[in-house]
Amino acid sequence: MSTVNQQPNPTPFAAWVGIDWADQEHAVCVVDASTGRSEVSVLAHQPGAIEDWAMELHHRWPGPIAVCLEQSKGALIYALMKYDFLVLYPINPKQLARYREALVPSGAKDDPADAQLLVEFVQRYHDRLRAWQPDDPTTRLIAILNEDRRDLIDLRTQLTNRLQARLKLYFPLVLELFRGRTKLYAPVVCELVLRWAALAELQYADPEEIDAFFKLHRLHQKSIDQNLAKIVQAKPLTDDEAIVRSGRLQAQSLARQLLDLQDAIARCEAELEKLMETHPDAPLFTQLPGAGDALAPRLLAAFGTDRDRIESASDMQTYSGIAPVTRRSGKSQSVTRRWACPNFLRQTFHEFARCSIAKSAWAAAYYRMQRDRGKKHHAAIRALAFKWIRVLYACWKNRTLYNEFHYLQQLQRQQSPLLAYVGTAPVARPSAQSTNPKTFSISP
Repeated sequence: MSTVNQQPNPTPFAAWVGIDWADQEHAVCVVDASTGRSEVSVLAHQPGAIEDWAMELHHRWPGPIAVCLEQSKGALIYALMKYDFLVLYPINPKQLARYREALVPSGAKDDPADAQLLVEFVQRYHDRLRAWQPDDPTTRLIAILNEDRRDLIDLRTQLTNRLQARLKLYFPLVLELFRGRTKLYAPVVCELVLRWAALAELQYADPEEIDAFFKLHRLHQKSIDQNLAKIVQAKPLTDDEAIVRSGRLQAQSLARQLLDLQDAIARCEAELEKLMETHPDAPLFTQLPGAGDALAPRLLAAFGTDRDRIESASDMQTYSGIAPVTRRSGKSQSVTRRWACPNFLRQTFHEFARCSIAKSAWAAAYYRMQRDRGKKHHAAIRALAFKWIRVLYACWKNRTLYNEFHYLQQLQRQQSPLLAYVGTAPVARPSAQSTNPKTFSISP
């Protein structure tokens, strides 16, 4: 263990800790707040080692200890969150990289040095950083399941594309049988491939057996008859045994994985539905226009339940990456898309804004107005998401249900130019279920 001396710095923390995390072991720098003395060491990524290290810190410094590290989720931060004497300050890796570049222009990088930089960073700027406050277990579970569901769907897309590519090589009839009617990852397609993995096998099968298979999967008789006729008339794309046998093995392997994924996605969605039924904030998001079963849990997790965590709608607009970035230098100025942000959070607001266009009169009008002003599709969607965040923040902060009719009334009172795009389509008045006695003001 090496030691260096630093200038004492009175703070509310008894000690400062910087951790440059890695897969197997972490570089750690600990600074005593009263003496300024620092210690650099290596911490093995093992539950027992982390437990012993944390208990030793608590024994030496009973007061609160600030810990700065480059992750807001992951194995290390999940291991440290159970210790209430540790105040965690997760920072974006880009923040540390820029700080390192400012102090070390050569570009040199070393794990122990990064741990010391993290300590210095949190010492200097802890009053401008936000300590990590985990949400309640239910909300955190919803947030994790949302991302897990998206990962499973992305994996399903990858496997579906691979299955499609392989079927095109040796068994294109499968694509023809379900084109435009059924997704390729649907159970009927996967089970057909598992049962008859090549054209010869399908044409050799009893037509009554195939008919019963399609009926089991609830296909209409007209579609079944059309499929049977296609099977009889089909010609093999290739007779090359190497292509057919390898394609058969690969297609069946992909079909099995897709069936397992479908089951995993269904169980994930069922768990989310169960959690949303009991979550106190769920009504704020489930009745939003265009939210649906998939986006409502994502919006709930985006805001969480701690009303003090987000101080303003502007904070969420910036943190999510929906707010643009303005760059000024001399006489030049540019406004660009924000890239340094949590991608899944940005996608959540972007996708919700897109879906709301079909369900909300003012959202559709605002999108049309942005397009008429020359913005491209995605830029117009981001502008709509920017506006939606103000609305959602007001509803969330005040625990008030969103009401389309009341919002349009505010537009009329303020004589918003958006009204010219709303048109004369009738707007449904609020139902008894959507009416809430609380009132709030949203700046349109």
